Amino acid sequence: MKTTLGAFLRKLRLQRGEKLKEMAENLNVSSAFLSAVENGKKKMPASWYEKLANLYNLSAKQQEELENAVIESGETVELKIKDIPSGNRELAVCFARHFDSLDEEASKEIFAILKRKEEEK
Repeated sequence: MKTTLGAFLRKLRLQRGEKLKEMAENLNVSSAFLSAVENGKKKMPASWYEKLANLYNLSAKQQEELENAVIESGETVELKIKDIPSGNRELAVCFARHFDSLDEEASKEIFAILKRKEEEK
Protein backbone atom coordinates (compact mmCIF):
# COMPACT_ATOMS: atom_id res chain seq x y z
CA MET A 1 0.00 0.00 0.00
CA LYS A 2 1.56 3.27 -1.11
CA THR A 3 1.16 6.16 1.32
CA THR A 4 1.79 9.88 1.18
CA LEU A 5 4.64 9.34 3.61
CA GLY A 6 6.09 6.55 1.50
CA ALA A 7 5.95 8.74 -1.58
CA PHE A 8 7.67 11.59 0.31
CA LEU A 9 10.49 9.35 1.57
CA ARG A 10 10.98 7.68 -1.81
CA LYS A 11 11.04 11.06 -3.60
CA LEU A 12 13.54 12.46 -1.06
CA ARG A 13 15.74 9.40 -1.44
CA LEU A 14 15.70 9.47 -5.22
CA GLN A 15 16.33 13.24 -5.37
CA ARG A 16 19.48 12.61 -3.35
CA GLY A 17 20.49 9.71 -5.60
CA GLU A 18 20.31 7.22 -2.73
CA LYS A 19 19.31 3.62 -2.80
CA LEU A 20 16.99 2.22 -0.15
CA LYS A 21 19.95 0.62 1.61
CA GLU A 22 21.83 3.93 1.82
CA MET A 23 18.91 5.84 3.33
CA ALA A 24 18.30 2.98 5.75
CA GLU A 25 21.93 3.12 6.86
CA ASN A 26 21.66 6.91 7.34
CA LEU A 27 18.60 6.35 9.53
CA ASN A 28 20.25 3.44 11.40
CA VAL A 29 17.55 0.94 10.41
CA SER A 30 17.40 -2.08 8.15
CA SER A 31 16.42 -1.79 4.50
CA ALA A 32 13.44 -4.01 5.29
CA PHE A 33 12.21 -1.61 7.97
CA LEU A 34 12.57 1.46 5.73
CA SER A 35 10.81 -0.40 2.94
CA ALA A 36 7.96 -1.26 5.32
CA VAL A 37 7.65 2.42 6.31
CA GLU A 38 7.67 3.47 2.65
CA ASN A 39 4.96 0.91 1.89
CA GLY A 40 2.74 1.86 4.83
CA LYS A 41 3.27 -1.38 6.73
CA LYS A 42 5.20 0.22 9.59
CA LYS A 43 4.83 3.54 11.36
CA MET A 44 7.60 6.08 10.98
CA PRO A 45 9.47 6.56 14.27
CA ALA A 46 8.99 10.05 15.74
CA SER A 47 12.77 10.42 15.96
CA TRP A 48 12.94 10.50 12.16
CA TYR A 49 11.47 14.02 11.97
CA GLU A 50 14.64 15.61 13.31
CA LYS A 51 16.92 13.02 11.75
CA LEU A 52 15.50 13.55 8.27
CA ALA A 53 15.51 17.32 8.66
CA ASN A 54 19.18 17.30 9.64
CA LEU A 55 20.47 14.54 7.36
CA TYR A 56 18.75 15.88 4.26
CA ASN A 57 18.79 19.58 5.15
CA LEU A 58 15.02 19.84 4.72
CA SER A 59 13.59 23.29 4.15
CA ALA A 60 10.73 24.51 6.35
CA LYS A 61 8.36 23.66 3.48
CA GLN A 62 9.74 20.13 3.20
CA GLN A 63 9.46 19.66 6.98
CA GLU A 64 5.81 20.72 6.80
CA GLU A 65 5.29 18.38 3.85
CA LEU A 66 6.83 15.54 5.90
CA GLU A 67 4.59 16.29 8.87
CA ASN A 68 1.50 16.41 6.66
CA ALA A 69 2.51 13.14 4.97
CA VAL A 70 2.84 11.43 8.36
CA ILE A 71 -0.58 12.70 9.41
CA GLU A 72 -2.23 11.70 6.13
CA SER A 73 -0.64 8.27 6.20
CA GLY A 74 -1.60 7.49 9.77
CA GLU A 75 -4.76 6.44 11.49
CA THR A 76 -4.39 8.75 14.46
CA VAL A 77 -3.21 12.27 15.20
CA GLU A 78 -1.52 13.01 18.51
CA LEU A 79 -1.79 16.39 20.21
CA LYS A 80 0.40 17.31 23.12
CA ILE A 81 -1.81 19.46 25.34
CA LYS A 82 0.12 19.46 28.60
CA ASP A 83 1.66 22.92 28.34
CA ILE A 84 -1.02 24.79 26.42
CA PRO A 85 -3.59 27.19 27.89
CA SER A 86 -6.64 25.51 29.45
CA GLY A 87 -9.00 27.07 26.89
CA ASN A 88 -7.03 25.48 24.06
CA ARG A 89 -6.95 22.16 25.92
CA GLU A 90 -10.72 22.23 26.26
CA LEU A 91 -11.04 23.08 22.57
CA ALA A 92 -8.81 20.15 21.57
CA VAL A 93 -10.75 17.69 23.72
CA CYS A 94 -14.11 19.00 22.50
CA PHE A 95 -12.94 18.82 18.87
CA ALA A 96 -11.73 15.24 19.33
CA ARG A 97 -15.01 14.26 20.98
CA HIS A 98 -17.10 15.64 18.10
CA PHE A 99 -14.74 15.03 15.17
CA ASP A 100 -16.59 11.96 13.83
CA SER A 101 -19.91 13.77 13.79
CA LEU A 102 -18.84 16.98 12.01
CA ASP A 103 -20.71 17.55 8.78
CA GLU A 104 -19.03 18.79 5.61
CA GLU A 105 -20.07 22.41 6.16
CA ALA A 106 -18.74 22.56 9.74
CA SER A 107 -15.46 20.97 8.61
CA LYS A 108 -15.06 23.59 5.88
CA GLU A 109 -15.72 26.43 8.32
CA ILE A 110 -13.19 25.14 10.85
CA PHE A 111 -10.65 24.53 8.10
CA ALA A 112 -11.10 28.08 6.76
CA ILE A 113 -10.53 29.56 10.23
CA LEU A 114 -7.35 27.53 10.71
CA LYS A 115 -6.04 28.37 7.23
CA ARG A 116 -6.51 32.08 7.94
CA LYS A 117 -4.51 31.70 11.19
CA GLU A 118 -1.79 29.87 9.28
CA GLU A 119 -1.58 32.65 6.69
CA GLU A 120 -1.21 35.27 9.43
CA LYS A 121 2.09 33.71 10.51
